[in-house]
Amino acid sequence: MPTPFQLLKTDTATAGRRGRLTTRHGVVETPIFMPVGTQGTVKALTPEHLHEIGAQIILGNTYHLSLRPTSGLIRELGGLHRFMGWDGPILTDSGGFQVFSLAKLRDIREDGVAFQSHLDGARHFLGPKEVMQIQADLGSDIAMVLDECPPWPCEREACAAAVNRSFRWARECRRLAEDSGFLAAGHLVFAIAQGSTFDDLRRSAAETLGALDFSGYAVGGVSVGEPEPEMLKQVGATTPFLPADKPRYTMGLGTPPQILKMVALGVDLFDCVMPTRVARNGLVFTPDGPINLRNERFRTDPRPIVEGLDNYTCRNFSRAYLRHLTVAGEMLSGTLCSLHNLHFFLDLMAQARSHLEAGDYGSWHLAWVERYEAGAGQNRGPA
Repeated sequence: MPTPFQLLKTDTATAGRRGRLTTRHGVVETPIFMPVGTQGTVKALTPEHLHEIGAQIILGNTYHLSLRPTSGLIRELGGLHRFMGWDGPILTDSGGFQVFSLAKLRDIREDGVAFQSHLDGARHFLGPKEVMQIQADLGSDIAMVLDECPPWPCEREACAAAVNRSFRWARECRRLAEDSGFLAAGHLVFAIAQGSTFDDLRRSAAETLGALDFSGYAVGGVSVGEPEPEMLKQVGATTPFLPADKPRYTMGLGTPPQILKMVALGVDLFDCVMPTRVARNGLVFTPDGPINLRNERFRTDPRPIVEGLDNYTCRNFSRAYLRHLTVAGEMLSGTLCSLHNLHFFLDLMAQARSHLEAGDYGSWHLAWVERYEAGAGQNRGPA
């Protein structure tokens, strides 16, 4: 499967990569963070906001959109891009993780997963055919295959069964994408390597999926409850065995330091709901760690969240004002804090790309993480 991914540079001190991914709706410079638009919207923000802060690609969710408003309706209304007013690339996950984490009841079968909707209890089924049809209806630029995400902790026998089942589903998703013309039309399909904490299973999953020649690959089953060192170990046990000429994606994480550490492990794409989720409670990110605007010490603070960070929130509003909005429960607080947090992540990725190009990513990212974590420790002190 040809890939429109161009590997521009590999860091000499780490496994970090500077790349460029071309999709039907635009070019994505990597490494990149992808804002999450689960329900067809990045919470509290408009597409114009996203463009202003430099978002290159966003996520939609197959599970949620297939249940409400349904992928058929979105197809009739011109596809997800037109439906939500976003003209850039969209990656949609397969819905497999949501089936395992949200569904009231689920029955894993060899041909897919039968489950009850978390909305109304109605019975549904997701197999490779359904997952690929839904993503075709949505018009996804990057479609993820259906996979089974093992829990943590997980017994080896159960994990091996999930890895084997996920491989069969991935192979079927690829065949369907090819036979239907989805790939020929320029859409991309990413496989997902599972394996929980078992290094040999992760290597096997990466190598067998790599042989199927997908457009890109994801490291799945991380940040599902395991400690951070174990999470990073799992990523490091997978990426070396994925095809070097294809983009690599870790799903659903993480904090700024975690992302920089995973860039150093050779990951290109990231997503997480955290920046907007915590923003709605007044937690915002700075180079010296996150701060909680609800704290009393910010009541009269005239400074922006981050001095010199060029986003609408930091250019125009003080910490004192943002604290007032947050404490008062004003809706604008969620918008302004979400805008800042996503810009902080996107700007961090722009810095990472710059240092990968300059050849000093190894030393830069270690210094950045050290400053952030030192400040985070201080910020956990009294309000």
